[in-house]
Amino acid sequence: MQPLSVLIVEDGQSQREMLRDFLRSENHAVTEAENGENAIKTILNGHFDLILLDYKMPGMDGLQVLKEVKKINPEIDVVIITAYGTIETAVEALKAGAIDYITKPVDLDELLILVNRIAERRQLIQENKLLKEDLNRQGVTADKIIYKSQQMAEIINMAGRVAASKASILIQGESGTGKELLARLIHNLSPRAQKSIVVVNCGALHENLLESELFGHEKGAFTGATSRRIGRFEEADGGTLFLDEIGELSPTTQVKLLRFLQEREFQRLGSNVNLQVDVRIISATNRDLEAQVKEGSFREDLFYRLKVVTMSLPPLRERKEDLSILIDHFIEKFAVENGKNIQGLTAEARDRLLKYDYPGNVREMVNVLERAVVISRAQYITTDDLPFKSDFMPLELDKKSSGALRRSVDELEKKLIIEAMDKTQNNQTKAADILGISERMLRYKLKKYGLKG
Repeated sequence: MQPLSVLIVEDGQSQREMLRDFLRSENHAVTEAENGENAIKTILNGHFDLILLDYKMPGMDGLQVLKEVKKINPEIDVVIITAYGTIETAVEALKAGAIDYITKPVDLDELLILVNRIAERRQLIQENKLLKEDLNRQGVTADKIIYKSQQMAEIINMAGRVAASKASILIQGESGTGKELLARLIHNLSPRAQKSIVVVNCGALHENLLESELFGHEKGAFTGATSRRIGRFEEADGGTLFLDEIGELSPTTQVKLLRFLQEREFQRLGSNVNLQVDVRIISATNRDLEAQVKEGSFREDLFYRLKVVTMSLPPLRERKEDLSILIDHFIEKFAVENGKNIQGLTAEARDRLLKYDYPGNVREMVNVLERAVVISRAQYITTDDLPFKSDFMPLELDKKSSGALRRSVDELEKKLIIEAMDKTQNNQTKAADILGISERMLRYKLKKYGLKG
C-alpha cells in the first residue's frame, strides 16, 4: 500500500501534533495548517491525497474549506473531524463531498482503519487508470466492461495483475455476467495479445463433436471424418483458449483436458502422435464446480488445475451502482446502431429499470434495452417500451405473491426466448448465446413453452 500525502487542518496545536506524529509513524507524509486560509494556500502550492479537516475553526469553518478544496481539486479525499454530538454537521459535510468523518476525541485505531481504506481505494483507482492507459496504447477495443462499483474495479484490477502470467484462470459467475468479456480483457492485456483468443462453448456440442472441436481429428477417425481437421488447441497456439461452460465437459473430455494441463500435449482423434502447443487456458462456469466435484461429476484434479486463479463476477443485482451507467451506455449504443433519436428515459422508466433484479444479468439488460430502443416511438423511452407489466414488482414479495411472480417470470422468459429465436432465424446455438443458457437448456425451455425450434 502506497503512503499518502496528508494535510492536517486543525487550530488546536496539541491535537494537530498528535495526529501528525501518529500518521508519520505509519509512513505517511504529513503537512500542517492551523486554519482554513492557510490550508487553501498550502493546497494551491502542493499535492495532497487526503485532508483531515476540523469542522469548527476560527475564520473559515470546515464546510467552507471543503467547498473550496473541491473547486481546486475534486479528487482530493477529505475527512471531517467533528465534535461528538454534532453529527448533523458531518452529514452536511458528506453532502458537500467529504469522503467520511471521525469524531473527537479521535480514536487512533479508527483513524488508521479509515486512512488505510482510503489509501487502498486510491491505489486501486490509480492502478485501473494505468490499466486503461495500457489498453489505449495497445489499441485494445475489447475493454467493454462498463462499471462504477468497487467490486468490478477490484476484478478489473485483478485482471491486469494476472494477465502477464501463464496461470490457468477459472471465471465463475451467473449466465450473462460477462465472463467472456473478462476473458478477452485478460487476453488483450497479456503478452499473447498479438495471437488469437479462441472461444469454445463446451455446452453447445455433443461429447464426440466437442472432442473433435477441441483436439481435431485425422481422416477416417470416425464416420464422416473425410479429411484431417485442426482443432481449437492448435488454432490457439501462442494465444488463449477460452472454455465456456466448463462444467458441461464429459468424463472422457475431462481426462484429455487434464492430460494437456499436466503434460502440455494432446492427440488428435484417430492419431497416436503427441502434439504440443503453447496455450493459456481460461475457463468459465455458471455452475458450482465444487459441488460437482463432491458428487463425482467433475474431476477434482482437473478442478484444481483449472482454478490456479479464480475470479468471481457478481450478478448485476449485487452491484446496483453500475445500473445507471450501463443503462445509459446501452441506450446510446442501440440508438446509434438503429438510427434512432433517443435522448434517454422518462423518470418512471428509469425507476423501473433500476428496481429490476435482472436474473439474466447484463445479457438480459442488453436485450431489454435494445428492444426498448427499437420499439420506442418517442425521444424518451417510457414504461410502455419495457417488457414489464405496470404492476411489476422486482423486489422481495411475500409468499402469497410467489405464484403470480412465477407466472410473470415465465411469461417474460417465454417472450425473451421467442425474440431470441426470431432474431437468429431459429438458430438455437446463437439464440442460446444471446439468452446466456446452454443449447440443452434452450431445447428444454422450447419444449416447456410449446415453442418450435
